Amino acid sequence: MRADRNALEKPQSPEAQAPLGTRAKKEAIAWFWIVLAFLLINGAVGQARVIPSGSMENTLLIGDHLIMSRVGYDAGIPFTNIHVPLWRRPHRQQIIIFKPPYDPDATDLIKRVVGMPGDIVDIRQGAVWINGQRLPENYTLGLTRPAPPGQAPRGYAEVKFPYRVPENCYFAMGDNRENSYDSRFWGCVPRNDIVGTPLAIYMSLNAAPEAWNGDVLNRFEAYGRALIHPDQVRWKRLFETF
Repeated sequence: MRADRNALEKPQSPEAQAPLGTRAKKEAIAWFWIVLAFLLINGAVGQARVIPSGSMENTLLIGDHLIMSRVGYDAGIPFTNIHVPLWRRPHRQQIIIFKPPYDPDATDLIKRVVGMPGDIVDIRQGAVWINGQRLPENYTLGLTRPAPPGQAPRGYAEVKFPYRVPENCYFAMGDNRENSYDSRFWGCVPRNDIVGTPLAIYMSLNAAPEAWNGDVLNRFEAYGRALIHPDQVRWKRLFETF
C-alpha cells in the first residue's frame, strides 16, 4: 500500500528542489528583465497620456486616454527630464506632444503643427495664412485670433504677425482656437522639445477636468465611477487612431 502511494506521488521539479536562495535569485533576475523591458518601452517606444484640458476640442476631449509613439522622435529615461531627440520630424497639421519651451519641467503639451520651419505665418480674417495662402482647417473650434497683449510668459517677447518660423522650429496651435495656450503666446516649438505623436485613443471618460490634473484620488474616483456607470465611457471614441 505504501509503495502504491509512493508511485502516485509526482516527483518534484528541479526548481522546487533548488535551495530557497537560488529560487529567490532567479525570481529577482526575472523581475529585473521585466522592469528593464518596461523602462525601455516607456522611454523609447510609447507612453500613455491623458488629455486634461479642452485646448484640442473637438479633436481630443478632456478625459481621452492616448497611446503616444516616441519612435523616431525621442528617447529618454522614464520619470526624468533626460531625453535625446531622434531623427523624425513632424509634418504640417500633425498632432505632436512636446515639452513646453517656456517651462521644460511642466506637463507636456499636445497641439497641432501649423507652421513649418521657414514658413511665414499670419493670422487674419479669423483664420491662419501660410506664405500668403489661407490654410484649410476643418478641425478647428472657434475663430483664430492673435494672443491678447501682455500674455507672453516672462522672458518671452510677444508674437507679432506675420511671423517667420525659425529653422528647426514649429508653430503649433490647439484646435480649440479660443481656448488654447500655444505658439501665439510664446513662439515656436523647438524640434528638440518634441517627444512624440499620438497613435490612438484607448480609453475616454466623461469626467470632471479635476480628475486629470494630477490629483490621484480624483483620478481613481473617476475610474471607479466608470465601473459603476459604464455610460461615462465614450465608447465610440475607443480605438480611434490618428
